Amino acid sequence: MINIKDILDVLPENIINIITKVKKLDKLQEIRLKINRPIILKLGEIEIIEEYKISVEDINNILKRMSNYSIYSIEDEIKQGYITIKGGHRVGICGNCIVENNIVKIIKNVSSLNIRICREVIGCSDKVMPWIVKDNNVLNTIIISPPNCGKTTLIRDITRNISSGSKNFGIRGKNVCVIDERSEICASSDGIPQLNVGIRTDVMDNCPKSQGIMMAIRSMAPDVIVCDEIGTYEDVKSILSALNCGINLITTIHGFGIEDLRSRDVFKEVISNHIFQKAIVLSCNKGVGTVEYIYDFLNETTIRR
Repeated sequence: MINIKDILDVLPENIINIITKVKKLDKLQEIRLKINRPIILKLGEIEIIEEYKISVEDINNILKRMSNYSIYSIEDEIKQGYITIKGGHRVGICGNCIVENNIVKIIKNVSSLNIRICREVIGCSDKVMPWIVKDNNVLNTIIISPPNCGKTTLIRDITRNISSGSKNFGIRGKNVCVIDERSEICASSDGIPQLNVGIRTDVMDNCPKSQGIMMAIRSMAPDVIVCDEIGTYEDVKSILSALNCGINLITTIHGFGIEDLRSRDVFKEVISNHIFQKAIVLSCNKGVGTVEYIYDFLNETTIRR
């Protein structure tokens, strides 16, 4: 389900008129906007290139709308290369990067935007829940997926199932803490989740994972911690601390399979110590959210779906 209104609210009227005329808008995945280039819309496997070319004024108007006419209020987000708008939709940003001491301080003269559509698909995790829940316990699980293959949508619905509990999967509701660094899992507005992540879920919104995990351990007594896109040594260190406290973990990484995980130095300790029990590998081979296989780390076996 797409809340198209949240997207249209940040677009100028001339661009709204073009987009709303497109058929099958419910399949919209991306809106790509580049100065002096035509609008490109991605709807599933279909790409639509509109005649209208984006102007500097268009880009500036969109940035003003996204920041509620206060660009300074979103500078911290901009320097990370994205802004998350209401509804959990992420807007990627490219332009002239101002760098100091090898750190991006700000992106000026923004030249292109990529609006990635956030979807809430209730029940999409039902097919994998039997593999990550056993005897009312949540197994430490990592979801491995290329971009735009549904890993955030899947982890959101897994969170909902774990938090609210399900007789079908033999799990009583657990206290869950989501470390939502990019505001994509829960789509929080003023700190309140706008998407269904379950009745026992607490959210650390817009918080770095490594810090948020430690804050959750100290203050929220979670049974399960959920976070998206781990990839640094600080992330892994925090994960190890959580597991040493008896907390279970559900997380994701960008990748194409178990081999990607094994090839990254940052995950060597995680793999050698069998931190994760299951891996869910996604693709778009049969549509967004295709489960290619489930990997059992303890038995080193691959379960094909």
